[in-house]
Amino acid sequence: MLFDTHVHLNARQFHEDREETIQRAFDSGVKYMTVVGFDRETIPLAIEIAEQNDTIYAAVGWHPVDAVDMTEEDLDWIEELSSHPKVVAIGEMGLDYHWDKSPKEVQKKVFRQQINLAKKVDLPIIIHNREATEDIIEILQEENAREVGGVMHCYNDSVKYVQACLDMNFYISLGGPVTFKNATLPKEVAAEVPLDRLLVETDAPFLAPHPNRGKRNEPAYVKLVAEKIAELRDMPYEEISRITTENAFAFFGIKP
Repeated sequence: MLFDTHVHLNARQFHEDREETIQRAFDSGVKYMTVVGFDRETIPLAIEIAEQNDTIYAAVGWHPVDAVDMTEEDLDWIEELSSHPKVVAIGEMGLDYHWDKSPKEVQKKVFRQQINLAKKVDLPIIIHNREATEDIIEILQEENAREVGGVMHCYNDSVKYVQACLDMNFYISLGGPVTFKNATLPKEVAAEVPLDRLLVETDAPFLAPHPNRGKRNEPAYVKLVAEKIAELRDMPYEEISRITTENAFAFFGIKP
């Protein structure tokens, strides 16, 4: 049994075959998922999908690329939605220095606002990081994010930053890139991160794992991620599946 801890079934790429995609995941042993909403369009749909499926949950937050669009009303809305019984985390949030839609200072402000909201409503946080690792760690430390803990979603950075994340009560989640032939960083992390802090995800429809790289990703493919981690750690796949699923239950506060 597997738990895809970060999937965007609310993305437009799944509008025509969402139910079939969910069923393929269930059939392949992916019994649990968290659908992540990150703007005005995707947040309501994340909750709707969770409401329709007993073992699917939702996270609500604001993506850093669109930080410039977030209003105080949006922040209040996320706080209101956080009390929904199927909402298990705040996010994804963080910093993205690859795209230039939202100025860095705006991103940082919105990031800090959401960390403090998560502390207020006592939910863990999901971190999006692109080319901003040191600033993210600094802000998490300054805002005392360890109070609620979180996950470094689709971690694709150096092993040297892992300990700082662990010290703040964070999990490390690995996705499709760990299967890429030319991706050394996630492979190194997969071999080193403590087993009790390891999660798996797809980030579907993005970052499909090998041999489906370049195609639309979907939650059934999280099995390929878990299999690769098992290979890198020289462990049985079944053990990685069990451990990462139990970790996901603990992280999200879910009692199966």
